[in-house]
Amino acid sequence: MGFTIGGIRELRSGSRRRGRTSECTAVAEYTGLWGWDVAPGARAGNGRCSCGDTGCASPGDHPLEFSPEIPAGATLDDVAKAWSDVPDATVLLPVGRGFDIIDVAEQAGSRALVRLERMGLPVGPVTATPTGRAHFFVAPGGAADLPGLLYRMGWDDADLDLHALGPGTYVTAPPSELRGLGPVRWLRPPSLDTAAAPPQARLLLGTLAYISHRT
Repeated sequence: MGFTIGGIRELRSGSRRRGRTSECTAVAEYTGLWGWDVAPGARAGNGRCSCGDTGCASPGDHPLEFSPEIPAGATLDDVAKAWSDVPDATVLLPVGRGFDIIDVAEQAGSRALVRLERMGLPVGPVTATPTGRAHFFVAPGGAADLPGLLYRMGWDDADLDLHALGPGTYVTAPPSELRGLGPVRWLRPPSLDTAAAPPQARLLLGTLAYISHRT
Protein backbone atom coordinates (compact mmCIF):
# COMPACT_ATOMS: atom_id res chain seq x y z
CA MET A 1 0.00 0.00 0.00
CA GLY A 2 1.07 3.59 -0.53
CA PHE A 3 0.10 6.43 1.72
CA THR A 4 -1.98 9.56 1.86
CA ILE A 5 -1.23 13.21 1.28
CA GLY A 6 -1.56 13.55 5.03
CA GLY A 7 1.19 10.99 5.37
CA ILE A 8 3.40 13.08 3.12
CA ARG A 9 2.80 16.10 5.35
CA GLU A 10 3.85 13.97 8.30
CA LEU A 11 7.02 12.91 6.53
CA ARG A 12 7.87 16.51 5.67
CA SER A 13 7.43 17.47 9.30
CA GLY A 14 9.48 14.49 10.39
CA SER A 15 12.17 15.44 7.90
CA ARG A 16 12.57 18.79 9.56
CA ARG A 17 12.63 17.28 13.04
CA ARG A 18 15.01 14.43 12.32
CA GLY A 19 17.16 16.00 9.63
CA ARG A 20 16.17 13.65 6.82
CA THR A 21 17.29 14.73 3.38
CA SER A 22 15.02 16.54 0.95
CA GLU A 23 15.76 13.71 -1.47
CA CYS A 24 14.23 11.22 0.96
CA THR A 25 11.05 13.30 1.16
CA ALA A 26 10.90 13.53 -2.63
CA VAL A 27 11.35 9.77 -2.98
CA ALA A 28 8.41 9.18 -0.65
CA GLU A 29 6.25 11.43 -2.82
CA TYR A 30 7.37 9.79 -6.05
CA THR A 31 6.72 6.25 -4.86
CA GLY A 32 3.70 6.85 -2.63
CA LEU A 33 1.77 9.59 -4.42
CA TRP A 34 2.84 9.45 -8.04
CA GLY A 35 3.37 5.68 -8.34
CA TRP A 36 6.88 5.85 -9.78
CA ASP A 37 9.87 3.61 -9.15
CA VAL A 38 12.99 5.40 -7.90
CA ALA A 39 16.62 4.42 -8.41
CA PRO A 40 19.26 5.82 -6.04
CA GLY A 41 21.85 7.54 -8.21
CA ALA A 42 25.50 8.48 -8.02
CA ARG A 43 26.47 12.03 -7.10
CA ALA A 44 29.22 14.05 -8.76
CA GLY A 45 31.56 16.46 -7.03
CA ASN A 46 34.95 17.93 -7.88
CA GLY A 47 34.91 16.00 -11.14
CA ARG A 48 34.54 12.66 -9.38
CA CYS A 49 31.66 10.21 -9.16
CA SER A 50 30.46 8.80 -5.87
CA CYS A 51 30.31 5.32 -7.42
CA GLY A 52 34.03 5.02 -6.70
CA ASP A 53 35.11 4.33 -10.28
CA THR A 54 37.88 6.81 -11.09
CA GLY A 55 37.23 6.25 -14.79
CA CYS A 56 33.44 6.63 -14.60
CA ALA A 57 32.12 7.69 -18.01
CA SER A 58 29.01 9.39 -16.58
CA PRO A 59 29.89 10.98 -13.23
CA GLY A 60 26.76 11.67 -11.22
CA ASP A 61 24.46 10.47 -13.97
CA HIS A 62 23.77 6.77 -13.41
CA PRO A 63 22.16 4.45 -10.84
CA LEU A 64 24.22 3.04 -8.00
CA GLU A 65 24.83 -0.59 -8.93
CA PHE A 66 24.93 -1.76 -5.32
CA SER A 67 21.64 -0.12 -4.30
CA PRO A 68 18.28 -1.63 -5.31
CA GLU A 69 15.46 0.45 -6.71
CA ILE A 70 12.68 1.61 -4.44
CA PRO A 71 9.45 0.39 -6.05
CA ALA A 72 6.27 2.32 -6.68
CA GLY A 73 3.95 2.04 -3.71
CA ALA A 74 6.76 1.84 -1.15
CA THR A 75 5.58 2.92 2.28
CA LEU A 76 6.97 5.76 4.34
CA ASP A 77 8.94 3.34 6.48
CA ASP A 78 10.23 1.49 3.42
CA VAL A 79 11.51 4.73 1.87
CA ALA A 80 13.11 6.01 5.06
CA LYS A 81 14.89 2.69 5.64
CA ALA A 82 16.10 2.36 2.05
CA TRP A 83 17.33 5.95 1.79
CA SER A 84 19.16 5.74 5.12
CA ASP A 85 21.51 3.30 3.38
CA VAL A 86 22.28 5.84 0.61
CA PRO A 87 21.68 9.28 2.19
CA ASP A 88 23.87 11.09 -0.35
CA ALA A 89 22.30 9.50 -3.44
CA THR A 90 20.52 11.46 -6.13
CA VAL A 91 16.96 10.68 -7.17
CA LEU A 92 16.70 8.96 -10.54
CA LEU A 93 13.45 7.96 -12.24
CA PRO A 94 13.50 4.97 -14.60
CA VAL A 95 12.05 5.94 -17.98
CA GLY A 96 9.79 3.64 -19.98
CA ARG A 97 7.61 2.38 -17.14
CA GLY A 98 5.10 5.02 -16.06
CA PHE A 99 6.29 7.52 -18.64
CA ASP A 100 8.65 8.31 -21.52
CA ILE A 101 10.42 11.64 -21.98
CA ILE A 102 10.51 14.16 -24.80
CA ASP A 103 13.69 16.22 -24.44
CA VAL A 104 13.86 19.74 -25.89
CA ALA A 105 15.80 22.94 -25.20
CA GLU A 106 14.43 24.66 -22.09
CA GLN A 107 13.71 27.89 -23.95
CA ALA A 108 11.64 26.05 -26.52
CA GLY A 109 9.99 23.96 -23.83
CA SER A 110 8.95 27.00 -21.82
CA ARG A 111 7.43 28.63 -24.88
CA ALA A 112 5.69 25.40 -25.84
CA LEU A 113 4.19 25.09 -22.34
CA VAL A 114 2.53 28.48 -22.65
CA ARG A 115 1.13 27.65 -26.08
CA LEU A 116 -0.07 24.17 -25.12
CA GLU A 117 -1.91 25.47 -22.07
CA ARG A 118 -3.49 28.31 -24.05
CA MET A 119 -4.73 25.69 -26.53
CA GLY A 120 -6.20 23.64 -23.69
CA LEU A 121 -4.04 20.62 -24.47
CA PRO A 122 -3.07 18.27 -21.65
CA VAL A 123 0.42 18.70 -20.25
CA GLY A 124 2.06 16.24 -17.91
CA PRO A 125 4.97 16.85 -15.56
CA VAL A 126 7.86 18.86 -17.00
CA THR A 127 11.33 19.36 -15.53
CA ALA A 128 14.17 21.73 -16.38
CA THR A 129 17.80 20.71 -16.04
CA PRO A 130 20.86 22.85 -15.27
CA THR A 131 22.13 21.95 -18.75
CA GLY A 132 19.30 23.94 -20.35
CA ARG A 133 16.99 21.08 -21.30
CA ALA A 134 13.26 20.55 -20.64
CA HIS A 135 11.90 17.06 -20.10
CA PHE A 136 8.23 16.52 -20.96
CA PHE A 137 6.73 13.39 -19.36
CA VAL A 138 4.55 11.55 -21.87
CA ALA A 139 2.79 8.20 -21.96
CA PRO A 140 4.98 5.08 -22.22
CA GLY A 141 5.72 4.18 -25.83
CA GLY A 142 6.25 7.78 -26.88
CA ALA A 143 9.97 7.25 -27.51
CA ALA A 144 9.36 4.31 -29.82
CA ASP A 145 6.57 6.17 -31.63
CA LEU A 146 8.54 9.40 -32.11
CA PRO A 147 10.11 8.68 -35.54
CA GLY A 148 6.77 7.63 -37.01
CA LEU A 149 4.95 10.58 -35.50
CA LEU A 150 7.51 13.04 -36.86
CA TYR A 151 7.24 11.42 -40.28
CA ARG A 152 3.46 11.65 -40.37
CA MET A 153 3.61 15.28 -39.25
CA GLY A 154 6.19 16.15 -41.89
CA TRP A 155 8.96 16.92 -39.41
CA ASP A 156 11.15 13.90 -40.07
CA ASP A 157 13.66 15.80 -42.23
CA ALA A 158 13.62 19.00 -40.18
CA ASP A 159 16.54 20.18 -38.08
CA LEU A 160 14.93 19.72 -34.68
CA ASP A 161 16.56 20.02 -31.28
CA LEU A 162 14.22 17.34 -29.99
CA HIS A 163 14.60 13.69 -29.06
CA ALA A 164 13.00 11.09 -26.83
CA LEU A 165 14.13 8.93 -23.93
CA GLY A 166 12.63 5.50 -23.44
CA PRO A 167 13.16 2.20 -21.62
CA GLY A 168 16.61 1.63 -20.19
CA THR A 169 17.30 5.31 -19.49
CA TYR A 170 16.96 7.42 -16.36
CA VAL A 171 16.24 11.07 -15.62
CA THR A 172 17.39 13.01 -12.57
CA ALA A 173 14.40 14.29 -10.61
CA PRO A 174 14.01 17.33 -8.35
CA PRO A 175 15.48 18.27 -5.97
CA SER A 176 18.64 16.41 -6.94
CA GLU A 177 21.56 17.89 -8.82
CA LEU A 178 22.49 16.68 -12.29
CA ARG A 179 26.17 15.76 -12.60
CA GLY A 180 27.04 18.29 -9.90
CA LEU A 181 26.03 21.18 -12.18
CA GLY A 182 22.97 22.31 -10.25
CA PRO A 183 19.50 21.12 -9.25
CA VAL A 184 16.78 19.87 -11.55
CA ARG A 185 13.55 21.78 -10.99
CA TRP A 186 9.89 21.41 -11.94
CA LEU A 187 8.45 23.60 -14.67
CA ARG A 188 5.15 21.76 -14.17
CA PRO A 189 5.03 19.50 -11.10
CA PRO A 190 3.17 16.19 -11.17
CA SER A 191 -0.38 15.81 -9.96
CA LEU A 192 -2.40 12.71 -9.23
CA ASP A 193 -3.87 12.81 -12.74
CA THR A 194 -0.80 13.68 -14.77
CA ALA A 195 1.54 11.31 -12.92
CA ALA A 196 -0.75 8.32 -13.41
CA ALA A 197 -1.71 9.14 -17.00
CA PRO A 198 0.70 11.53 -18.75
CA PRO A 199 -0.45 12.72 -22.18
CA GLN A 200 0.23 10.86 -25.41
CA ALA A 201 3.30 12.21 -27.21
CA ARG A 202 1.27 12.94 -30.35
CA LEU A 203 -0.79 15.56 -28.48
CA LEU A 204 2.29 17.63 -27.69
CA LEU A 205 4.63 16.85 -30.53
CA GLY A 206 3.30 19.25 -33.16
CA THR A 207 3.78 22.26 -30.89
CA LEU A 208 7.12 21.05 -29.53
CA ALA A 209 8.46 20.39 -33.01
CA TYR A 210 7.26 23.72 -34.38
CA ILE A 211 8.83 25.74 -31.58
CA SER A 212 12.00 23.63 -31.47
CA HIS A 213 12.44 24.25 -35.20
CA ARG A 214 12.03 28.02 -34.81
CA THR A 215 14.21 28.44 -31.68
